[in-house]
Amino acid sequence: MTKFDTTIIGSGPGGYVAAIRCAQLGMQTAIIERYPTLGGTCLNVGCIPSKALLDSSEHFYNANCHFEAHGIMAEKIKLNWPRMRQRKDDVVGQTCDGIKYLMKKNKIKVISGHASFSDSKTISVSGTDGSKETVNTERVIIATGSKPSSIPGVIIDKKRIITSTEALNLEKVPEKLIVIGGGVIGLELGSVFSRLGSKVQVVEFLDRLIPGMDFSLAKEVQRFLKKQGLEFFLNHTVQSTVVERDSVKVVAKNQKDKEVEFSGDYCLVAVGRRPFTDNLGLEKIALTLDDKGRIPVNEHLETAVPGIYAIGDVVAGDMLAHKAEEEGVFVAETIAGQKPHINYKAIPGVLYTWPEAAGVGFTEDELKAENYNYKTGNFPFKALGRARASMDTEGFAKVLADKDTDEILGIHLVGARAADLIAEAVVALEYRASTEDIARMSHAHPTYAEAIKEAMLDASEKRSIHM
Repeated sequence: MTKFDTTIIGSGPGGYVAAIRCAQLGMQTAIIERYPTLGGTCLNVGCIPSKALLDSSEHFYNANCHFEAHGIMAEKIKLNWPRMRQRKDDVVGQTCDGIKYLMKKNKIKVISGHASFSDSKTISVSGTDGSKETVNTERVIIATGSKPSSIPGVIIDKKRIITSTEALNLEKVPEKLIVIGGGVIGLELGSVFSRLGSKVQVVEFLDRLIPGMDFSLAKEVQRFLKKQGLEFFLNHTVQSTVVERDSVKVVAKNQKDKEVEFSGDYCLVAVGRRPFTDNLGLEKIALTLDDKGRIPVNEHLETAVPGIYAIGDVVAGDMLAHKAEEEGVFVAETIAGQKPHINYKAIPGVLYTWPEAAGVGFTEDELKAENYNYKTGNFPFKALGRARASMDTEGFAKVLADKDTDEILGIHLVGARAADLIAEAVVALEYRASTEDIARMSHAHPTYAEAIKEAMLDASEKRSIHM
C-alpha cells in the first residue's frame, strides 16, 4: 500500500496546480487520473484545443476578408481542415507533455486509473488494464471537473447531435451547424465554424447571450457576431431533436409559442456542464451532493468529511479553469497552515471570439438589483489610434464605480485583446482601486489598454481626453 500526505483526484487545471503547490509545500503528493493524458477537460478537449482552432480560423477569416485592406493580395486561399486539426492536436500534445514534465519535476506520483473511496483515507484505483492499486492518504482533494449537460428532448449521440468534444474533431467543416446554447462554448465554437464557411444558427432559451456577463457586452457580442454571419434565435425553447441520416432537425418554440424548425449537418449542444462525480464512492464516506450535483464545502473548501476537500467544477461557482487553479492553491496553502484568500468577485470571465469579451466584478444588472448608488464610465475602441491602425475598432471599455467613494466595482470590456486587458481590471479590483487611481496611471500609447484609462477618466468627473 502506497501512502501519501495529500492525494488529488483529477489532473485538470485545479488538480495539477493543487498537486504542484502541495509538493512545493513539502507534502508527499499523488495525483490520480482516469484518462491516458494529464490536463483534464481544459487541456485535452476544452480551453486549449478550442483556442487553437479559434486562432487558426481567425487567420483564415482575415486572409479572406481583411488582407486586401492591408495591401496584402492573396489569391486562392484554401482551407486545409485536416492540417488545422493536426495543429490543434499538436498544441494539445505539447501542453499535456508540459504537465507531465511538471509532475516529474515536482516529484509528484502520477497514478493512472479510476479512483473510488474505500474510506476517508483509502482510495482504490482501477486501471484500464484491469489492475488494482490501493492508495493510503492523509488528505484528499477532489478535482474531477465536469461533463457536458443536455436538456429534455435532446439526446446526444456524439455523431450528429454532439458536444464540444466531438465538435473539435469533426471530419469535415459542416455546411450548416445548429448550436443550442448562446453561452461561451456555443459562441466560441460557432464562431470557429462560421469563419470557416459554415452557416451557423444559435438557438438560445434566454432573451440574451452569455448570461453572467454584463448585458452591454452581450448586446455588442451579438451585434458583431451577426455581422460575421451567425444567426441568433433568442427566446426559443428547444422541444426535440431528430437525426435523419446525414442531418439533424431541431424543433423549438419561439416567444409566441409557435414551432420553428432548424436543420443542419450537426447540432452542437452547448447548454452548460454538470459536476462529474460518477462512481467516486462518495456514499462510502457519507458525502452527499447538493440539488445541482455539486459537493458542498465550507469556507476552507473542505467537505463535511474532515481532510477531504473539493475544488473547481465540482463545487459551487463559475466553471472556469483559472477559478479551479486559485482554489487548488488555496486548499494546498490551507492544509499547510497558511492563511490564503480568494476574492471570487475578482475572478474574470472571458469570451474568446474576435473581438473578445471579458468582465470582472459586479455587472450593472447586479448593481441595479441591489439599488446600489453607482456611476459608469465608457470609452469606445473606435476612438483609439491603435484600434484604427489594426482595423479592430469594434467594442468598448466600461467601468462601474461607487458614486460616493469612487471605488471600482466592475470592469467590462469587449474588443481586441480584451482577454488580456482584463488582468489590469483584476488588479484594480483586488487592491480596491478608485477610478481616479487608474485614471492617473500612465498607459502606453498607442495601445488598446488606453481604453481602460479613458473609461476611468469618463467615470471620474466625465473628463475623458479622446472622446
